[in-house]
Amino acid sequence: QVQMVESGGGLVQAGESLRLSCKVSGRAFSTSSMGWFRQAPGKEREFVAATDSTGYRRTLADAVKGRFSISRDNRDNTVFLQMNNLTPEDTALYFCALRRRSFPLAQMWTSYDAWGQGTQVTVSS
Repeated sequence: QVQMVESGGGLVQAGESLRLSCKVSGRAFSTSSMGWFRQAPGKEREFVAATDSTGYRRTLADAVKGRFSISRDNRDNTVFLQMNNLTPEDTALYFCALRRRSFPLAQMWTSYDAWGQGTQVTVSS
């Protein structure tokens, strides 16, 4: 059974950076694609970024291109979301997600098989 724990969220000011981490237990990580999603109060869950099992293929939502990046460390079963130049519109609960297929990368949250509990990111203006 996969367990996923996010960390790295917090309260920052606009323009600052945060790096989210998601540690995954179990053997599935190295053969699975990973995604990050976010959900703000009163809004639907929104795709942010995804990477394949190797980390070489990546995709980002238009809203975060040029500011966010996704990476992974398969030796440590961890996926990262580097968030730069944060804005108040980035305020949300951020989730990591695992999909038991390396490729293609998926942007629909229903395509993912396991989820973390989320980490809160709050950006003040």
